[in-house]
Amino acid sequence: MPRALVIEDDEVTARDIVAELSAHGLTAEWVANGRDGLTRALADGYDIITLDRMLPGMDGIDIVSALRERRIDTPVLMISALSDVDERVRGLRAGGDDYLTKPFSPDELAARAEVLLRRRRPAANETRLRVADLELDLVRHNALRGGQPLTLLPTEFRLLEFLMRNAGQVVTRQMIFEHVWGFHFDPGTNVIDVHIGRLRRKIDGTGQVPLIRTVRGSGYLLAPAD
Repeated sequence: MPRALVIEDDEVTARDIVAELSAHGLTAEWVANGRDGLTRALADGYDIITLDRMLPGMDGIDIVSALRERRIDTPVLMISALSDVDERVRGLRAGGDDYLTKPFSPDELAARAEVLLRRRRPAANETRLRVADLELDLVRHNALRGGQPLTLLPTEFRLLEFLMRNAGQVVTRQMIFEHVWGFHFDPGTNVIDVHIGRLRRKIDGTGQVPLIRTVRGSGYLLAPAD
């Protein structure tokens, strides 16, 4: 069972995180201050760490920097009420793998944790991805559906790679924005809808079993037909 370390000084938030991760099959341990959190994290026995940005004793940025300096590569999901782009970029450049702003949806927390856990598995480093009869070659940079080549624009290729790496998992619009376009998230734009529409027309063509699904109110899912 995967182990999670929750470094969070707010007890209510911490209990919510522990409960959500536990509900998704993780064993979660909570630490309430930065120095104790770093001590636990340095043991490197965890599969994922959720890390509050502002902590007593030691700042979240200093914690993740210390982990990376010691070559500990445990995925770190940074959580903070500081939502501006500069702060998010600072956290990622320090060594964080993802950044979630407060307040957040428990479902999104779980989804982001699952994505980070999946990335750490050896399969995340494969150069060829496959879902049903859809194939993506990351070295040759080509895509096939049912053995037939697909012509994808660079952004469409990145979007499809993200969906395929997380096949069977609902990914939110914000997650897609952050992993495909970067962290300049504008909730009012329809850029994702446009690109998903184009990708659907190329992948789920006439006579093909649809692979890309819209999960109303949540995001998108790429998965074989039931």
